[in-house]
Amino acid sequence: MHDKLEPIYERVLARNPGEAEFHQAVREVLESIGPAVDKHPEYAQARIVERICEPERQVIFRVPWEDDSGDIHINRGFRVEFNSALGPYKGGLRFNPSVLLGTVKFLGFEQVFKNALTGLPIGGGKGGSDFDPRGRSDREVMRFCQSFMLELYRHIGEYTDVPAGDMGVGSREIGYLFGQYKRITNRYESAVLTGKDLVYGGAQVRREATGYGCTYFVEQVLKSRGDSFEGKDVVVSGSGNVALYTIEKVHQLGGRVVAASDSSGFIHDPKGIDLELLKEIKEVRRERISTYADTVPHAELVSDRSIWEVPCQVALPSATQNELDADGAAALARNGCLVVGEGANMPTTPGAVKVFQEAGVLFAPGKAANAGGVAASALEMQQNASRDSWSFAYSENRLREIMIDVHDRCHATAEEYGRPGDYVAGANIAGYARVAEAMLALGLV
Repeated sequence: MHDKLEPIYERVLARNPGEAEFHQAVREVLESIGPAVDKHPEYAQARIVERICEPERQVIFRVPWEDDSGDIHINRGFRVEFNSALGPYKGGLRFNPSVLLGTVKFLGFEQVFKNALTGLPIGGGKGGSDFDPRGRSDREVMRFCQSFMLELYRHIGEYTDVPAGDMGVGSREIGYLFGQYKRITNRYESAVLTGKDLVYGGAQVRREATGYGCTYFVEQVLKSRGDSFEGKDVVVSGSGNVALYTIEKVHQLGGRVVAASDSSGFIHDPKGIDLELLKEIKEVRRERISTYADTVPHAELVSDRSIWEVPCQVALPSATQNELDADGAAALARNGCLVVGEGANMPTTPGAVKVFQEAGVLFAPGKAANAGGVAASALEMQQNASRDSWSFAYSENRLREIMIDVHDRCHATAEEYGRPGDYVAGANIAGYARVAEAMLALGLV
């Protein structure tokens, strides 16, 4: 880390104790942007790094709700509005028992740079709750969402803060949240939430966007070395929304996904995952991935090894943070993996990133490769603002154009700062520079 950034990082640690994920996210950025610090002394004079590391606003609130049995539950809600230099705060809501303030701050910090890389006029934020929607009835989820929005509505708006979905928050939850917002405010502000159903203002390709976007980014990484997905074996962790549509686009581009996973283990299908079957199991029947192995004779369910031990040329971690560690990275490198692209938020540990860099494996960080979801959200905001609706083909083409631009911006920035092929440095420096320029223009606010 640059000697001018070390004391800033130490202050972040001191001011935010116990928030390991946030510390990790900040360190990963600060370790990359040293060349920009040297090139732009005006950023240091304006204390840009210190200001970026401190959220503009952190909101924590109580969420009381009643279950179907009449028992009362108390959850905690969060919204961290991190940086609005480029536009209204934009970032998802996560409903999961693991959600703490540090979790939301790490996600919001990443979102600032991710959103900047899209080139779109959106700032960064994140939110959520430690509520677990799994196993809850629709009516229980509705009551929780309505209680959650009773406080959240004070802090959001189409020109202020525009939440979307994330882990545990799909179109059902967004619908309940938007309905309550509309009821409280007496305004039909479609652009105040994204990830909506098509019937009331949602956008085509939104569901597919994160998985498609990651695949498009990695397609460009492969193209930069004169290669493609054609004929490649690919491993995709997870089997949720991001993973399913990553698999779909990989198959469309000529690759073959041979492994996917959930919390019970992973399936290895050397002939290639049957996507329609996997979608039926996960989206319709809502069963464990073991059902796939029970149905497909040549597929194997593995619960005692890492999915990263499956030989492949491309690996796309698409489940959750820190799922791919140094041992997994070493196995991928040893088995001839060429490219790793993060479909989830920070799924690769710092130790694993170091292994990839030392082994010459091209690594696409989540703040770049994972930007498809927020890009599609911004496109949804555009449609809502213009009272318009775009076709699937047009929306997908816009998404692809944005992801190609994100790749090219990261690739060119890495070259400019003497780090060719280093997408981590390229993404962090490009995102940092764009936010920094906007903050300088707006003055000390």
